[in-house]
Amino acid sequence: MPSMVFAAFAIVALLWPSPTLAASVTNRDNKDYMVTIIEGEAKQDHVLKPSLVLEGVCQKGCVIRFTDSENDEYKLDGSELVSIEDGVLYYDGPAADAASGVGDAGQPSLPRRKQR
Repeated sequence: MPSMVFAAFAIVALLWPSPTLAASVTNRDNKDYMVTIIEGEAKQDHVLKPSLVLEGVCQKGCVIRFTDSENDEYKLDGSELVSIEDGVLYYDGPAADAASGVGDAGQPSLPRRKQR
């Protein structure tokens, strides 16, 4: 009987939907930024005001552009916390759902620029 209960819980755990991972972008500058999110063929423009956070973007990975310029283009996997400071996008760490305690998430760094 205990093995059947364990098996039932295991099946439920496997079938339970996992949380969706998504990126968040915080504007830490004192000016607005036009932020364009490109996921596959879909493209969305957002105006990100100072101190505001754009949450739930890049669920399957994306490219982020500032002021619609290909020179300010960054590639995200979809589970990052990033911020804009002095006109540059900085990596703040993995999203809370993606944090596993492995790696150097505590070390801020620049995201990868999209390869051309």
